[in-house]
Amino acid sequence: MATRKKPGSDKRSSVNLDGISLEMGIKPPQAIDVEEAVLGALLVEPEVVSSALDDIDANCFYKEANRKVFEAISALASEHSPIDIYTVSQQLQKNGTFEEVGGAYFLTQLSLKIGAAAHIEQHCRILRQKYVQRTLITNSYAVLKDAFDDSVNVDALLDKAQEAIFSIVESNIKNDVRPIHSIINDAIEDISKNQERGNGLSGLPSGMEGLDRKTLGWQPSDLIIVAARPSMGKTAFVLNIARNMTVDYNIPVAFFTLEMPSIQLVKRLMISETGLSSDKIKGGVPLESYEWVQLNERIKGLAKAPLYIDESSALSVGEFRTKARRMVQKYGVKMIIIDYLQLMTGPQELRGMREQEVAAISRALKATAKELNVPIIALSQLNRSVVTRTGSNSRPQLSDLRESGSIEQDADIVMFVHRYDYGVTPDDPNDIGRTDIIIAKHRNGETCDVPMRFRSSEMRFVDDISQSAFLSKENNYTVSHVNSKMNEDGLSYGDMPASDEF
Repeated sequence: MATRKKPGSDKRSSVNLDGISLEMGIKPPQAIDVEEAVLGALLVEPEVVSSALDDIDANCFYKEANRKVFEAISALASEHSPIDIYTVSQQLQKNGTFEEVGGAYFLTQLSLKIGAAAHIEQHCRILRQKYVQRTLITNSYAVLKDAFDDSVNVDALLDKAQEAIFSIVESNIKNDVRPIHSIINDAIEDISKNQERGNGLSGLPSGMEGLDRKTLGWQPSDLIIVAARPSMGKTAFVLNIARNMTVDYNIPVAFFTLEMPSIQLVKRLMISETGLSSDKIKGGVPLESYEWVQLNERIKGLAKAPLYIDESSALSVGEFRTKARRMVQKYGVKMIIIDYLQLMTGPQELRGMREQEVAAISRALKATAKELNVPIIALSQLNRSVVTRTGSNSRPQLSDLRESGSIEQDADIVMFVHRYDYGVTPDDPNDIGRTDIIIAKHRNGETCDVPMRFRSSEMRFVDDISQSAFLSKENNYTVSHVNSKMNEDGLSYGDMPASDEF
């Protein structure tokens, strides 16, 4: 019989399952009889080989000899060779493991232990479950050993622990290869759901009609980059989005604020929500008694909103992924916002190599969006060179993204906030508050400018209804529809103040 060597573990594993078993005095999870039944079925029922190879691999076999036999069967199947006792014997001899597994006698005994071929799927499921249990033991033990090391980086250890668990989850997912007809069925179901919504969106609404018409809503697993020059209003822009999603649509949103304390963030929301001046909300200007009533009344909806704010500074990628997973699981978060990307810290080994570090952060954000199946909006800085440009050349470009070209590569959407009155007094009064949300990259749609207005006194971006052609002609979206949408002050957007009042 074969000498057991790292049974049931990946060849890359540095933890010996037998050693753990001896230490605990308990045998590792196993099902030798089921292993033999599966191998027997594969030897005498060739038609079940294909489905079995889809469900399990060699690591699912605890007994070393059984694993070697399965490896031989897999090798034959990959070469489209017939599979029976004789061909498997030849393959084992070719591999140099024929005598090691027990020779012809062992193979003959396996062929006699065949279970019903109809049960092969259930038997394979049992083997995979046992393998998952063994892998949990070895991975957990590896983390346990590292935890005793005082020199270990705790953040890195936490990330390693999560990766160890999630890698098992991923490996336990059945084959992702699907015939097109099943995918078409899913696509039709998705189209039907979108039709039932009746808002023309396939993703989550931002609450900004012009923007939603171009993006069709925020799509699951998308990484959206929002960039602008300092003080252009990018934080106000994403705060407006967070407010609209949580207050108007009751969609849970997580907001990671790395630069601004959470209380300052909430005060900004209160200014937008109440219409009271920033001097009274953020400063020390006294509120009148009726304004206190106005304040308490108008923040009721905000207080109930499913908005979850994390104010960790110098947030590492590992910490972010941990917190994001927890928020999705605990609060059902559907959207994540980060303010801002360059304040995050990447892997420790890349510290000091800023471009590579930012690239690693960008990749991690995209991977997290895909893993959690939620859109992530990350704010980003621009290079200083954009500040030196003037006139029409002052519009930001993809090449202006700061510190890494990987941001553009990883992002599904890149948007720039560009205000016409930024740093200057416009000659044209209509340019006061005038803003373009420049969609410079859109992996699944068109690039364009979305006209908006910035109400600086309220820290609010609203659709620019003066650009009626954009809303009606390009989007089959009429101005009357926009005018019918009431804002929080009880005024329609059509009644908003003239541009010189912004």
